[in-house]
Amino acid sequence: MVLGTDTRVLTLAFARMADALGNSFLIIVLPLYIASGQVSLAGIAGQQVLGLTLQTETLIGLVLSLFGLLNSFGQPFTGRLSDRTGRRRIFVLIGLVLFAIGSAAYPFLSSYWTVLAARAFQGIGAAFTIPATVALVNDYAASDAERGGNFGVFNTFRLIGFGFGPIIAGVVITGGLAANDVVTYRFAGTAISGFTAAFAVAVLGAVVSFALVWALIQDPPFEAEAGKDLSIAILDRDGEGLDSVFVLGVGTFMMASTIALFATLEGPVRMRLDESTLFFSVQFAAVVIANVVFQVPIGRASDRFGRRPFIVGGFVILVPSVFAQGIVTGPWLMLLARFVQGIAVALVFAPSLALAGDLAGARGSGTTLSVLTMAFGLGVAIGPLASGLLYNFGSFSTPFTAGAALAFVGLVLTYSQVEETLDLGQGSDQPAPQD
Repeated sequence: MVLGTDTRVLTLAFARMADALGNSFLIIVLPLYIASGQVSLAGIAGQQVLGLTLQTETLIGLVLSLFGLLNSFGQPFTGRLSDRTGRRRIFVLIGLVLFAIGSAAYPFLSSYWTVLAARAFQGIGAAFTIPATVALVNDYAASDAERGGNFGVFNTFRLIGFGFGPIIAGVVITGGLAANDVVTYRFAGTAISGFTAAFAVAVLGAVVSFALVWALIQDPPFEAEAGKDLSIAILDRDGEGLDSVFVLGVGTFMMASTIALFATLEGPVRMRLDESTLFFSVQFAAVVIANVVFQVPIGRASDRFGRRPFIVGGFVILVPSVFAQGIVTGPWLMLLARFVQGIAVALVFAPSLALAGDLAGARGSGTTLSVLTMAFGLGVAIGPLASGLLYNFGSFSTPFTAGAALAFVGLVLTYSQVEETLDLGQGSDQPAPQD
């Protein structure tokens, strides 16, 4: 144990941080790379498809969203397969290899379709890595009293990688915080563009993750956990309400969608608030920063006081914090709203994973937890697209009002359908009866 956390969980947390840093690099780098002219859009950009003109921005959005969609929809299959075989570690390693190959390929690709294929390749890799990694974190919990803390630590490191990756990517591409042009590096007499250097860092993140998992992680004792059924239970076993894991998945999707609304609206936000690109970046990162600060204490508190109060409280805070982003008129108020939203996300996510882990049982931890990780990835993928559409058909506040409405639905569902899993009257070692 280090800092009260299983060293294997810390290893997975560090590995996921390196992997998340590499992936967040690409979220920043790929749009710039495609728009730079180094990727040919001939015969694609400007074409009409179903009445929609394929502009460069549309094509970039497709590349970014495809990763999330393949990642999300692949997770139930890989999560179930890891449960049936009991081999988590190999799934993590396969996914990291696929991700590294995709990152290494980008500098050699010159057409849009090959870039799209490489990103799809990485989405499939993430579908292997994520559910198996989260299942290992759950498996390593010695008791239910450690599960929330484990997920708090794991999510904190993951978010550090995801949050700081874009900042580092900008520095690598331009060669400095104040620069705007793509820099050229000299290495052993060879000229390397900032784009190539950024792709190399993404590869390095996957390699570091692979090395950590290969050297320090072993599969727990095998017990076949999952059957052949790939369906997700919607009703609980007594048929009187909705299944708690399904409800948490729906709530996680709604929560993740509200996080992703902001990214699409950089231009309108900066114009409305009369702010710089740097201040917008700080506002965007505020949700991640709040998560980094609060994930561990909230996760450990949920081990002591129960999962449900934190989840419900998170949605209570999420509703006004998202709605406020559509009506504030000052940059500092927007920053505050984003930070409060980050606190709400921290209140929801780690306790939700812990509650789902409590209920995994015969369902299989990989299968059960993939419902939440799939929902989160799907929300992050769909949120930006929905935000752009809602903004075009409404006003500046429309996407945030819709996001607040989604958060309210999540609040109603979790309050009415999710039951506590820890028997706090008899200690936290065993989950309370559920289904």
